[in-house]
Amino acid sequence: MTMSLFQSTCVGRKAQKREVRRVTLNDKEVSYTLKRRSCNAIGMKIDCDGLTVSAPMRETLSWIESVLQERANWVLKNLGEWENKESIRLVWEESATFPLLGELWKLEATATGVMKMTQVRLKTKAEKRQLELPLPSIVATHEVEKVVMEWYHRQARICFSERIAVFANKLGVPQPQLRLSNAKTQWGSCDVRGIVHLNWRLIQLSISLVDYVVAHELSHLIEMNHSSAFWKTVESIYPDYLAIRNELKRIR
Repeated sequence: MTMSLFQSTCVGRKAQKREVRRVTLNDKEVSYTLKRRSCNAIGMKIDCDGLTVSAPMRETLSWIESVLQERANWVLKNLGEWENKESIRLVWEESATFPLLGELWKLEATATGVMKMTQVRLKTKAEKRQLELPLPSIVATHEVEKVVMEWYHRQARICFSERIAVFANKLGVPQPQLRLSNAKTQWGSCDVRGIVHLNWRLIQLSISLVDYVVAHELSHLIEMNHSSAFWKTVESIYPDYLAIRNELKRIR
């Protein structure tokens, strides 16, 4: 069993058929991806790819779309919420800016041709911080992406390990193993082996959001559920979790 911040609504075996369809819900046309699976119930998931419907192999299309009609309000509400989420989009170019813990950094080449990440939007030059990247000047998009992703993962491991140590100490539990994830719809998860998975993209967000996800996942080491006891555990180590959780929900 794995506990996470967001759970898919349908779990089945390998999809046998996948197609993109359209349906009109409350006078609004909606595109959705239909997956046929060897499962017993219909499932619906809304994420960055839009609406995905997983349905049993034997069910007719008319039945599937009748279920969508019954859930029309839920579908439209959640699609709207997802579309209104703030999105972080990265541009793989030299001189582009990249968020790190809520602050913007710029990738730029020095006179010697070595790449540096330089913090921007500072009040005084004295606050300026630079991180030298031991790589020659780069031009190609895939090279920029490689450099920046290595930088992100390196910073993520350092930061997340430090925050896990802090909250493990608050909970009085051994420091769990950390693994970085690339999940599309989960900021973090904790499995029964006590391994904590944190999405590398968290390193782009402010430290308060990082701390909330870390506190959330480490609390699963004590309560492997989302019961009232679990949320009391979260609150005990992160009192402002409700406000931060709502802030996190606005980001995709």
